[in-house]
Amino acid sequence: MMGMLLHFLFVLLGVLTIVVLVQAQDQSGFISIDCGLPENSSYTEKNTGIYYISDAKFIDSGVSKSISPALQGTHQQQLAYVRSFPSGVRNCYRINVTSGTKYLIRGSFYYGNYDDLNQVPEFSLHLGANLWDTVTFPNASLSSIREIIYSPPLDYIHVCLVNTGNGTPFISAIELRTLKNDTYDTNSAASLERFLRLNLGSITDLEYRYKDDVYDRMWAPFTFQKTTLLSTSLSPKELSQNDYETPAVVMSTAITPDNASAPLKFYWDPNNVNDQYYIYMHFNEVEKLAANETRAFNITMNGKFFYGPVVPAYQTTNTIYSISALAGATRYEFSLFQTETSTLPPIINALEIYIVKDFSQSETEQDDVDAITNIKNTYGVASNWQGDPCTPVGYMWEGLNCSFDGNNPPRITSLNLSSNGLTGQIASSISKLTVLQYLDLSNNSLSGPVPDFLTQLQSLKVLNLENNNLTGFVPTGLLDRSNKGSLSLSVGQNPNLCDSASCNQQTDDKKKKKKNNIVIPVVASVAGILVLIVIAAAAIICGLKKRKPRGKSTKLAAVNIHVEPNTPNGSQLESKKRQYTFNDLVKITNNFERVLGRGGFGTVYHGFIDDTEVAVKILSPSAVRGYQQFVSEVKLLMRVHHRNLTSLIGYCNEETNIGLIYEYMPNGNLYELLSGKNSRPKFLTWEDRLRIAVDSAQGLEYLHNGCTPPIIHRDVKSTNILLNENFHAKLADFGLSKSFPTDGGTHMSTVVAGTPGYLDPEYGISNRLTEKSDVYSFGVVLLEIITSEPAIIKMNENEKTHISLWVSSMVSKGDIKHIVDSRLQEDFDTSSAWKAVEIGIACVSTNPAKRPNMSDVVTELKDCLATELGRRNTGRDTENKDSIDLVTMTTELGPLAR
Repeated sequence: MMGMLLHFLFVLLGVLTIVVLVQAQDQSGFISIDCGLPENSSYTEKNTGIYYISDAKFIDSGVSKSISPALQGTHQQQLAYVRSFPSGVRNCYRINVTSGTKYLIRGSFYYGNYDDLNQVPEFSLHLGANLWDTVTFPNASLSSIREIIYSPPLDYIHVCLVNTGNGTPFISAIELRTLKNDTYDTNSAASLERFLRLNLGSITDLEYRYKDDVYDRMWAPFTFQKTTLLSTSLSPKELSQNDYETPAVVMSTAITPDNASAPLKFYWDPNNVNDQYYIYMHFNEVEKLAANETRAFNITMNGKFFYGPVVPAYQTTNTIYSISALAGATRYEFSLFQTETSTLPPIINALEIYIVKDFSQSETEQDDVDAITNIKNTYGVASNWQGDPCTPVGYMWEGLNCSFDGNNPPRITSLNLSSNGLTGQIASSISKLTVLQYLDLSNNSLSGPVPDFLTQLQSLKVLNLENNNLTGFVPTGLLDRSNKGSLSLSVGQNPNLCDSASCNQQTDDKKKKKKNNIVIPVVASVAGILVLIVIAAAAIICGLKKRKPRGKSTKLAAVNIHVEPNTPNGSQLESKKRQYTFNDLVKITNNFERVLGRGGFGTVYHGFIDDTEVAVKILSPSAVRGYQQFVSEVKLLMRVHHRNLTSLIGYCNEETNIGLIYEYMPNGNLYELLSGKNSRPKFLTWEDRLRIAVDSAQGLEYLHNGCTPPIIHRDVKSTNILLNENFHAKLADFGLSKSFPTDGGTHMSTVVAGTPGYLDPEYGISNRLTEKSDVYSFGVVLLEIITSEPAIIKMNENEKTHISLWVSSMVSKGDIKHIVDSRLQEDFDTSSAWKAVEIGIACVSTNPAKRPNMSDVVTELKDCLATELGRRNTGRDTENKDSIDLVTMTTELGPLAR
């Protein structure tokens, strides 16, 4: 089969019984795009019932074409159109997703002689910065499908088609389906490309997908020679499912060897010896066995014990899968052998095999992506700017150059928009390209002044603004750097632009003189001034304009709008598209039906915007300093974007009704999880704890080093670390955050704010706030992660101690087992645990100068995680010397929503 599958026979394994439930078939996790379908068109495909929409809003290039009239109606409706890309080397779709969620992504390609050339092309398919596959066709009459299981690190993906010189790329459909995050796991977080997915023993010879499969996986019928088909009548309600939810129609059939004493065998030969594979075998006993009948068998791979004995359960799906990639063999041969005590031969119902795809190439730093995208939108140029700006290197956006250091995401270092017909003022988004070294905006029609923000680009070495219509004077900071030779500055052929220091000085003198002549009458009381300030601030922030009601719909369209960060001289929050009315919040939360939590700010409610779950925080009228924290949080979250920081979706500011809308984090906060108070309890392994620590540290490190100006969180604690579906951690609650001084200072003086137990003692005494104040708080959180003890430990009825003192006292005894949470039962790498404790102790040093910075903390914690992963990958198989630790049974069996 496909030139690779030469011979097939099969094996099976039993798993613990599971709760019977099936996921609701409402397509809530589906994105179904018909490529080439006319704009604003949509339909429900008659065979599958899947709802498809046009691709027009996901891409700005390409042309819509129809397949040959002679082939219309011979395939499902989503293959009737294609989008063809005769222009441009790389053309990309941008599709919004939920970061950290596991998706099955499918691209469908049906040539259908749409161009009347009757000659199929060959081209490359990329997912973001990484090559997904090469799209080829056996002949012009057959479709080609590519599927991958992928967890996007960002809140969008790019699906890109690349012209490799072998014909015009095209695509028929793009489909995304959300999967359970704890399925199809790999030990390296790699992506999985479908190699085979087979329905074994099918009696209909039909391919099954949605609605039979709630995840819309495609199951191809397949039967091996010298096997007997077994089948039963089985409805979805009769089948006890596991998290993989293999369709009942697939699990109702199986194959077994004709010769009851012979094994079931199958094998495949890799196309590339370096390919790695994951295998998933699904079993269900389709026969009601008599009292004297048993079915049990063992599985081997390439002659070595793989798993067993397998005892399939009646009307119960059992799944066996490799937890380590199969690698290094020129052939993978599996055999299923009946055990000596079994009276019946082995069976197998379904099989999935995936090839590991290492998508290790990082996409461009998100702040740079946001900035360059805003520049593109501001000037309306460079229609060929699609996909990731810097990667792959061979398809970097025209006019850009980027830096690549291997350990961090690429950064934009050069921007050349010379002779591009630019009009208007110099875009403020350029200031967010913080490592920019070369900027050329010459030979355009730009107007207005040369902005001061260009002086903040400390890495800038070349600035060319020649031949525009710029006015005013060149900022002194640029002239000084030009005179010192650190900046090559070109501003000629701007008739109304003053480019000398003398005219700058004259202008400054005039400003000072005018300022000295101004007399401000005092006509208001202090209270009156405060009222005016509050009113003015509210007007600036939200315009005091209520949005029009959206009608009677109970669901609202989600927003995904980038907002320019606030300038140092302004506090306005200008994105009206992020602003919601209080009436909107009522609809989003279904009249505030479900409470997620309560705090000093107010109450947090669960809600939906379309099918996206959100958390809505409503300010309590009695909240102390609540309004100021509201403004602070909105301002900050509009200027930061990182996978380890919670995302702001929108806000409401209507008189006394004030609220914030966040992405929903279904697994609550870290404190609840460590203390056992989480409503969805999960035991955290040492690996889990280190991943959460790394995630949290990365979020904080981004605030300190990735933002301009840097930001101090001021309230880092375990309740402010939230966990998504996959228990990835995100730092939350930025109401107390402060920006660092921008004048080179190392601290600022503020009113002390924070949470007892996490508050930096030095900050509490001196009011001197520095980044090391956050480092102290993180150290407390890290010690909590290690020990599962709270920040303030109750020793007895009358005595309490700080976690740092308790851990230090235990360190002196030299026994790591009494420091790490005893529930781990010593299942951790000792050196990894000691190093994590040392990091935590260093962070909570009473001397801020001895505390590490967050970049060092991230590096050290990643080393701890790597050490633990090394132990887990090499230290298994200690109990059974005859078995290879390649498979596991699905043991986490919980109710599955229908």
